[in-house]
Amino acid sequence: MKDVCILIPTLNEEETIGEVISSFKRQGFDNILIIDGDSTDSTREIAKRAGARVVIQQGKGKGAAVRQAFELIDSDIIVMIDGDGTYLPTEVQRLIEPIEKGEAEHVIGNRFAYGGAFAVLHRLGNWFLNKIFSIGYGLELQDILSGYRAFTKEAVKKMTLRKEGFEIEAEMTVESVKRGIKLKEVPISYRKRRGKSKLNFFRDGMRITYTLYVLARTHNPAFYFGIIGSTFILIGVITGIYVVYEWFNGITRVPLTVFTSLMIISGVQFLIFGLLGDLLVTLQREMLEALKGRGGKEG
Repeated sequence: MKDVCILIPTLNEEETIGEVISSFKRQGFDNILIIDGDSTDSTREIAKRAGARVVIQQGKGKGAAVRQAFELIDSDIIVMIDGDGTYLPTEVQRLIEPIEKGEAEHVIGNRFAYGGAFAVLHRLGNWFLNKIFSIGYGLELQDILSGYRAFTKEAVKKMTLRKEGFEIEAEMTVESVKRGIKLKEVPISYRKRRGKSKLNFFRDGMRITYTLYVLARTHNPAFYFGIIGSTFILIGVITGIYVVYEWFNGITRVPLTVFTSLMIISGVQFLIFGLLGDLLVTLQREMLEALKGRGGKEG
């Protein structure tokens, strides 16, 4: 069996962290790393008593904690799980097995497989973000924001992670697609969280949406520039309808007519930029694949 490290980012999880660690211990996992965001309760003390290694993170945010932890871990497989008790440690083998069998390098636990304890707004928000991801990155996944994952050490090294907050899960998923890391989803349970959630639905939702959009710039330029171009054209069409309506009533809106023309022309140009960018990205990928194939033959 390969060496496995259980990574648990925490912040004020004294109600649940002890049981989470103990559950992994009972299954024979002794390499457990707690990366703690300077909790003000007894999270660190409970984790130490339960037998975990505890490190206080530098900086703030889940993303910063995960990036710091990845630098400290040298195990073959890294399992990441939240310490709030919403995920079941007893389901860990579902995430590890696809890696051990060579089926995946990055395994995501799909919280929606068995329904999951989601509020209506959170369920809709996740559905919306998953759809954006599938359109922007061409891969149909059900739960890109899951906090229960497993990675190979090599997969983590391939990723370039920069996000500080809850966007980190989305960034890891995007990076896997962009770097050609083999992804797989597996069904998991998701229980109701004890205590108050640290995720702000609107603020963090907007940040995650922005992350998915911006990261698409170099992966799917047609999607990135297409949204800008379509927005410009839509504004031009709306103002154009108003200009035509006013013209039929004997009123000429010269400045607004110019603005309408600029919006539509600019929108079309952005669409063309997207298509050209998409062509360049496709050519680059084909060239890289050809180089890899040549290197493999020479090897």
